[in-house]
Amino acid sequence: QVQLVESGGGLVQAGDSLRLSCAASGRTFSSYTMAWFRQAPGKEREFVAGISWSGGVTYYADSVKGRFTISRDNAKNTVYLQMNSLKPEDTAVYYCAAKIGSVRTITGEYLYWGQGTQVTVSS
Repeated sequence: QVQLVESGGGLVQAGDSLRLSCAASGRTFSSYTMAWFRQAPGKEREFVAGISWSGGVTYYADSVKGRFTISRDNAKNTVYLQMNSLKPEDTAVYYCAAKIGSVRTITGEYLYWGQGTQVTVSS
């Protein structure tokens, strides 16, 4: 029902910024809560940021508060993750995901996933 494709990842230096995009297909996009997760080598997938269907409610992991901003443009069927002041520990594959209902931080709650985009931050 929903297909997600991430883009915008790359190799940057610490302190730089990146803007990730997740393009969604499906006419029900606006009814889904959207989120970004990331997975670093040797670690479990972790929640990064989430946004409600209207964009009125956002939630961030403590590790990215004040640095990352999640937003969505339902007219374009796209969710974004603006990442500022990047740190080497932000290096991971970033995935966008969709679910019905309120924002949750648990991976198993999400119904749809993109293929991921690599973000690498060097020091």
